[in-house]
Amino acid sequence: MAEKKKIERYNIRISGLGGQGVVTTAHILGAAMDNAGKFASLVPFFGSEKRMAPVEAYVRASDQEIYEVGEVIYPDIILIYHSQVVTHGKSYTMPFYTGLKPNALIIINTDFDVLSEEDCMVLEKLNATVVQFDATALAMKVAGTELATNMAMMGMLFGLTKLVTTDNIEVAVRERFLGNSFVASGGTAALDSAIEKKFKKKEQLLQANMDVITTTFDLADQVDITGNELIVRLKV
Repeated sequence: MAEKKKIERYNIRISGLGGQGVVTTAHILGAAMDNAGKFASLVPFFGSEKRMAPVEAYVRASDQEIYEVGEVIYPDIILIYHSQVVTHGKSYTMPFYTGLKPNALIIINTDFDVLSEEDCMVLEKLNATVVQFDATALAMKVAGTELATNMAMMGMLFGLTKLVTTDNIEVAVRERFLGNSFVASGGTAALDSAIEKKFKKKEQLLQANMDVITTTFDLADQVDITGNELIVRLKV
């Protein structure tokens, strides 16, 4: 009998605050999986649409078709975009590790230790791996804006899981920020020039975001998520 092919399936829960691009990340994750010939389903969840309000998004990613939708109750991976999700309970799922499967991966955007002693005890029993790095600082350093924090977090996720390539991600990011094509106005020279300038700015935005993602991919190569260490602290 032929050996069964291993199915790659990740249930991902993303927790952050308004303005950090949590929902945008979910859309790009799904599009990148699609570009790689794989499958994904995604659901955003948020209350008031304002900065610093809790936001969650749920993504299922697999090399097989996915039929489930809705909240991810039992995540394999948790992305935490702001330390206050842990320290101040700014999340719709509390504690943040609720439902976490054994041998899971947690990626936290932070430059200091945020886990309590109780958190560490629970996560150690689950044999989880926590990767801490200052995604916001990396975004500022590479792209010059904290708005690229979500790109750093997404780059770390894909860099660690190898679900897709940077080429797959670039297509998804391009579709998100530039659309499928650039259409000249066909009107006056002044209008054409204005559109071209806007397009160039978007191209620069795309390149900045991709620079953050590729930098984080390289950073992820330093991480051993199969080891016995609970918390892996990365310097950016």
